[in-house]
Amino acid sequence: MKFLIDNNLSPRQTQSLRELGFDAVHVREYEMQRASDEEIFLRALSENRTIVSADTDFGFLLAKWNKQKPSVILFRRFPPQTEQELRALRVVVEKFQIELEEGSILVVEPKGVRIRKLPVF
Repeated sequence: MKFLIDNNLSPRQTQSLRELGFDAVHVREYEMQRASDEEIFLRALSENRTIVSADTDFGFLLAKWNKQKPSVILFRRFPPQTEQELRALRVVVEKFQIELEEGSILVVEPKGVRIRKLPVF
C-alpha cells in the first residue's frame, strides 16, 4: 500500500509508515508543499496512494468528483505532531488495510475511527 502525507502533517508520519514497510511520501518530497488540494488529490490518484491529512477538503473533493479512489485517512481533533497521532496512524493502516485498498474515507479521532466507503454517493 502507498501513502501521500499532506503538508499539514509531520514528515515523521512518512518515516513511521516506512518503518512498517509501506511506500510513503510526504508532499515536500515532491516539492508540492504549496500545491492545491486538487493537485495533491490528482497526484495521489495517479500513483494509487492513500492521502493522509488533517484537511477536510479531501472528503469534499471525493464527494464532488464521485471517485472511489484515492482513499483518505483524515485526522481530526488530535494535537498536531504528537506521539498519539503517530500511534493512531500505525494502528489505522494495519487494522484497516482492506478498507483503504477498496476505497474509503477513514476519519481518525482520539476516541475512534469512522469509515465511509467510496464513492460517497
